[in-house]
Amino acid sequence: MLCLVVQGEKSVIIGDRVLNYDPGRYFISAIEVPATGRIVKASTDQPYLAVSLVFDPSLVAELLPYLPVAGDADSPASFAVEPVSTDLLEAWVRMIRLLDRPNDIPVLAPMIEREILYRLMQGVQAQVLWQIARLDSRLSRIRRAVARIRTSFAQPLGIDSLAESTGMSLATFHRHFKAVTAMTPLQYQKTVRLQQARRLITIESREVTQAAYAVGYESRSQFSREYLRQFGCSPTQDAARVRASFSEFDEA
Repeated sequence: MLCLVVQGEKSVIIGDRVLNYDPGRYFISAIEVPATGRIVKASTDQPYLAVSLVFDPSLVAELLPYLPVAGDADSPASFAVEPVSTDLLEAWVRMIRLLDRPNDIPVLAPMIEREILYRLMQGVQAQVLWQIARLDSRLSRIRRAVARIRTSFAQPLGIDSLAESTGMSLATFHRHFKAVTAMTPLQYQKTVRLQQARRLITIESREVTQAAYAVGYESRSQFSREYLRQFGCSPTQDAARVRASFSEFDEA
């Protein structure tokens, strides 16, 4: 995914990394990572506004013949914040202008999307995007492991099985997983569990113990401790805070 802030500023926490981006910088992620985001600059007169694009690895693969080959010596981080180039910004503007010309979207949108990816692959994130399109790259193999964790996050995590599925030794798998996602497989699973539990509690109004068990926890006390460390307040307090914010929005 590519995200470009049009107005305002946002902060994203992924593992132990904090990334800030504004209209001069874009955020890109080649793997679905459990991130916690916070809008740090916005006002009534100038609300936060951003646009995003989810890109298809097959489209990236189509562009590879037109670009220099990037190496696979190391596993780069799968996400980054980078300056927005003039060429990239101009392509985004043309894409957004299509909203006023819906009849042009079926023909022109795919062409502009291709140009946006092409501009990205000419920049510092070329290696990451290049690896997305290669099924045998380390990043692609970690992506498959990530997909397995996300689809079965409530189940016990079999690290040995995950490493075997990537064709890596256990030590190599751990090293590359941490390099790509900024967290260990267990940390990744825990973060996904907590985020899913937060959705159940705050959005679906599930009881705390029920939500904890639903995402794979066997102890409510352990769940509450880890929830507090992750979100800065207890599940009950967090639910009350979120619902209060929804009420304020509805009244406005």
